[in-house]
Amino acid sequence: MIPRIALVTAREALPLDEDMPPLVAALGEAGALVDTPSWDDPDVDWDAYDVALLRSTWDYADRIAEFLEWAQRCERATRLLNPLSVVRWNTDKHYLLDLERAGVPVVPTRFVEPGADPAAELEAFCAGGERAVTVGHSGRFAEFVVKPAIGAGSRDAARYRQADAAAALAHLRRLVAAEGRSTMLQPYLSRVDEQGETAVIFMNGQYSHAVRKGPLLRVGDGLVAGLFAPEQISPRIPVAAELEVASAAVTAIPRGRPLYARIDLIRDAAGEPVVLEVELTEPSLFFDHAAGSAERLAGVVLAAAR
Repeated sequence: MIPRIALVTAREALPLDEDMPPLVAALGEAGALVDTPSWDDPDVDWDAYDVALLRSTWDYADRIAEFLEWAQRCERATRLLNPLSVVRWNTDKHYLLDLERAGVPVVPTRFVEPGADPAAELEAFCAGGERAVTVGHSGRFAEFVVKPAIGAGSRDAARYRQADAAAALAHLRRLVAAEGRSTMLQPYLSRVDEQGETAVIFMNGQYSHAVRKGPLLRVGDGLVAGLFAPEQISPRIPVAAELEVASAAVTAIPRGRPLYARIDLIRDAAGEPVVLEVELTEPSLFFDHAAGSAERLAGVVLAAAR
């Protein structure tokens, strides 16, 4: 039996997904029939596939309820990877609470919930100290980041100085005013300007490869206009401490082991790696920067299909 694989994307994202061509080629060479349907295409028969692999559904953040409803329908029709339980957990960055409870070091974060007073929340956050954050530990800091709890590609994220509190408050108020939209406040950990992020990729729970992602947010930059912010990517070999934290994050995922995972790490003020984000839904996996990585993912996908 020839496995049929859907690499699920979005209309605008498909031509931008640099991982798609090598993965299509690797699956095809392994004997699979591969399609690249958009998740919101009403004409797709998801029952026709052995596996639907979430690849580049990068518009989900602005349509989260619709996306999760589709994912539920898709999972009833075929094997969705990563599964719906993982996707539900991962599409809202409140998952940082679960990671910290499991002992995984994370970027200090204060969640500002709908109905809260944005001015009071921002004032308490900028005052510094452990009581001003929901997860992690933070003293005073020179700069900070405002971003939505449900977001992708750095959209609606911006970096501010303490002196820019008025602009930050306007941004925070706009996000909190959006129906049901939680917002995050995080100190800007400045070591990222020199060291970048370390993105550690796992396949079926096993380390595959890592890359360096250059810093994205600069003070005074406008918000991202497209599906994602352009990134500067290069290969990186993670050090032991980074692998330890990334592995701990994968182990702490409460919905079981995902087929693929990308753990984004940065360094805190003490130089220790902490989790910035856990990407389990539609992450770029940077196959071009790690020989054989597309073939590795193709292998675990085909194993799941069988």
